[in-house]
This record gives sequence, C-alpha cells and structure tokens, in this order.
Amino acid sequence: MVNLKINGIPVQAEDESSILDAARKVNVKIPTLCYNPDLPPWAACGLCIVRMEGSPKMVRACTTPVSENMSVITHDAEIIAVRRTVLELILSNHPSDCLQCPRNGNCELQTLAADFGIRETPYRKVLNGLPIDDSNPAIVLNPEKCIRCGRCVKVCQEMQNVWALEFLGRGIKGRIASAADTPLGESPCIKCGQCAAHCPVGAIYERDDTVKVWRALQDAGKHPVVQIAPAVRVALAEEFGLPPGTVFTKKIYAALRRLGFKTVFDTNFSADLTIMEEGTELVKRLTEAAGGGKADIPLITSCCPAWVDYMEKYYNDMIPNFSTAKSPQQMMGAMIKAYWSGKAGIDPEKIYSVSVMPCTAKKWEINRNDDMKSASKFLGANTGNDVDIVITTRELARMIKQAGIDVLNLPDEDADSPLGPYTGAGTIFGVTGGVMEAAVRSAYFLVTKKELADVNFLPVRGLDGVKEAEVDFGNGTKIRIAVAHQMGNIAAVLDTIREARDAGKEVPYHFVEVMACRGGCISGGGQPYGGTDEIRGRRTTGLYADDEHSTLRCSHQNPFITQVYKEFLGEPNGHKAHELLHTGYTPRALYR
Repeated sequence: MVNLKINGIPVQAEDESSILDAARKVNVKIPTLCYNPDLPPWAACGLCIVRMEGSPKMVRACTTPVSENMSVITHDAEIIAVRRTVLELILSNHPSDCLQCPRNGNCELQTLAADFGIRETPYRKVLNGLPIDDSNPAIVLNPEKCIRCGRCVKVCQEMQNVWALEFLGRGIKGRIASAADTPLGESPCIKCGQCAAHCPVGAIYERDDTVKVWRALQDAGKHPVVQIAPAVRVALAEEFGLPPGTVFTKKIYAALRRLGFKTVFDTNFSADLTIMEEGTELVKRLTEAAGGGKADIPLITSCCPAWVDYMEKYYNDMIPNFSTAKSPQQMMGAMIKAYWSGKAGIDPEKIYSVSVMPCTAKKWEINRNDDMKSASKFLGANTGNDVDIVITTRELARMIKQAGIDVLNLPDEDADSPLGPYTGAGTIFGVTGGVMEAAVRSAYFLVTKKELADVNFLPVRGLDGVKEAEVDFGNGTKIRIAVAHQMGNIAAVLDTIREARDAGKEVPYHFVEVMACRGGCISGGGQPYGGTDEIRGRRTTGLYADDEHSTLRCSHQNPFITQVYKEFLGEPNGHKAHELLHTGYTPRALYR
C-alpha cells in the first residue's frame, strides 16, 4: 500500500493502482469516456487529466500509477476548462441527433455534456458522412457516432479474441470499422454484442425488432407466445430503478400479458429439457468410452450461439465434440409449435413465437440453419422458424415503457403450463458454470440412480476465466470438467484439448462448458448497459437465490418435463427428440 492525497484527502491505495482507482476510494469522480473496468486503460479520450500539487504538468489519471506521498489535484478551474475543451472537440465531430439516437438518455457523452453545461460549441461541426452498416443480423454499426474511445475494439480483440473490429484512418478521418473494412455481416463477428454493451455512445447497438413484435401483437390472426431467458429476470428491474440482481420473474410474466401476449412460457423450462438431452448425451458418450468404443470426448456445451458461431469459424475441427442439443431458446420454439399447439388446439401456423433474451447473438441463431425450422418439417406445415423473433432485455424494457405499464406495481403472475414451470437447475443456466452445475446434478442421477445429497457444486461458480474440477460419482466414475467464459479465455482450454488429441494422449476433460460473455448470460450483449463485475456478481446472486428458493432443484425432477416425454417426446435422445431438439454444425469461413 502507498499513502497519498487526493484533493488534500489522505488515502491508502494498492501499489501500482492508478490515480483513478485511488480517487474513487475517497468518492472523487474523475470523468472518463475511454475507461471501462473490464478493459486495460489506455488514455485515449484525455478527459481524466489531473495534476500534481505544485506542478503545472497534467497527467492522465487512468494510466498514471500512484506513488508514496503523491498529492493529486483532480479538479480546479484549469483542469475543468481543459476537460470542457476536450468534450467540445469530441462534439464537433459527433452528430447532434440525440433525440433519434438509441442511446438517448443513457449516453455517457450526453451525460458529460450536460454535467459540463455545454450548450453550444465554438468549433465548426465536421462530420464524415459515413453510412450505417446494418448488414449484421444482430447488431448495427453507426461509425458516424464513433468517438474513437477504442472500447469496442479492445473488447472485440482482447476480451473476446474475435478481431471483427478495428480502427481505420487517422486524425479526424479516423473511424471504427469491421475487419478489412468489409460489411460487419461478412466479418468474423460472432454477434455476441459485447462491443455494443461497452460502447459509451450510439455507435454500436442491437438491431431493434420491437416494431415487428408490436405488429404481431396487434394482428388478430396471430397467437403471440413469448418465452423469457433465465438471465432476463435478474436484469430487467435495473431499467426501472431497482438494484441489479432483483428477481423480477413474476412481474415480467404480468407485464408480458399486459403487452398483449396470449401465452407466457419460461425458457427455464427448456433449460431443464436441455439438461435431459445433453446429460443423456454425456452419459452415453462416457459409457461408450468406458467400454472401449469410439466416443468424442470431451462433450462441449452448445447453448451459447455466439460460441457456436466462434467454434464453427475458429475451431471447426472440434465439431464432433460439440453437443448436438439445441439451445434452450430453440428447444422451446420447437416445442411450442410442434407439441403445445396441438395440446392447446391452436393452429401452429398462427403462432408467433417471441423470445426475450439477454443476448444479441440469439437474433442470429433463429436463422442459423434449417434445424431452426424443425417444427415446420415435423408437422409438414408452414410454421416458419421455430422462434419467429428475438428481442433483448433492453428492447423489452422499451416496450414496457412505451405501453405505459407500471411494472413495479403489477401483481405477481405465474407462467403458463406445461412449458413454464421450472427447477432451480434451469434458472442457473444464466450464469457461467450454471449449465455445468445443472448437468452434474442430473448426470449424477442418470449414472447412479440416486439423488445428490448436496446439489450445490461450488467449484464451477465465480468469475475466474477458466474453472476446473473433478466430479466423483462414487461408483468408480470420475468426470473431469472445465468451465470457460469470456471468449478470450476459451482458446487455452481448446488448445489443450486439441494438443492432447493430436498427440494421441488422453484429453484432460470429459465435459466442457463455454459461454461467450463474461459471467455468462447475466452480462450478455442485450442486457442493461453499464455491466461491471460488481453488477455481474449481484445478478449472479439473484439467480442462485432463485435456485435456492426452488422446491425442485434438478432438471430430471421437473414433473412437466416428465409429462412432455411421456406424452410426446418418448425418451431423451430418442428419435422424436432428435428431430426437434438437436442440430448439426458446419465449418464456416471467417469472412463471408
């Protein structure tokens, strides 16, 4: 620890931490635009300038380390004037169409301009006339609004290891662009949306599909059905002023019905269904391997579409290791149109299936391949995609506000049956390690025919980039597992597997869970802005609390899952289940 002063206030700070970190310890807020706690600081914007007492020299607080007896001035007339000039220069190269911007009211540049009382700028407005790139099915790039803070590039290259974004040009002509200046839809982009989640302005944002949903809700010839993902229930409340991690499930159900949805289901149910299919697949592969047969080990999870896209582009030699189980979203879409429509006596061609997801890549997933139209093929009818449209948590919040619904004071309501009730295992799908923990709970039962005494599997919890553990089923069966999240952490795990496989050695894991976003779906690209590890932790706590409060905590215990198999699917991994609930994968080029 070192001792220093911030505006005359004594503070102790960790050696090698920054002035910015030290200032926050004494509740001094230094303005920033390029800084984000998920990323290494790189002093691009120049707003965080401070100076040492007795010195005219200004330094950038985000990259300047603290030192013993340092005395820092963070705010005086000169510093404020320089910061104001920096903002005015940024605004001179930025459109003034705030009312039409998707970040209006939630824009960091707009907030700072208001804080500094900027009503007019002394510099001539210079815009480059750059076109909007809407070639991507999930996110939209508006380079004209880019302030060159660099967050999206650092996220894409360093956090996610995708390299779909880069800077082109220099000076006032500098701009953000997709790699090689191709359209974003033809780049290596995996649609995770982390660039949009970290952008401080409206330069990158999710494709807005709310108008399509409104039209369907107003169409008397359609039967609108909706599902909500596990992570939505612990994030939506933030858009209405409640703390992160507030479990909002039953008010979401009520709000969806107020919006006009005739049937409300929960993706947690199909997460339970996914565990039955994926868990059975795992046990089958392990049994084959133990018997000396050829089995593609490890089994790698497939519920994250951004990860699926990444794998098909960067690691398609591992396609045999990928679970063929669809994501919970796609399983639910297939079950709604192929099973529930007949049970409810509704023409499946009239069903309009809407999915509320924390993830922008889900918008791409619904058209990933022909397996996303499995109900149509199964029924021999024109039912279209299994899921017709996807909206994010942010889009749902906007719809609720547009409809004037006082969501905070709605009475609690339940989801519809039979595709609504879920177990605690289904709800923890929304956090890194949750799929693995849910799978372990049911795989243990499938192998031993006994219930776990303690279903809490702590080794897979937390925000470590890679988590490893061994599960002892007590009958001589030991499973080595790995959990990886945030795409930049994945290569180490996969390369280890690939090297062992290519050398003819035993691979280090039997089962691997991968999620593209840091913390898992709780900080997906469509969640409320401003995600930090503290907020991720609160959302995670909310999901685990929902699990703890569940009467049933293992997917195989869900009586409605049992009912669906008995009435319709037959058995996990059976013929009908493979028709509707499983998919295949195709190697893809990085550039289309």
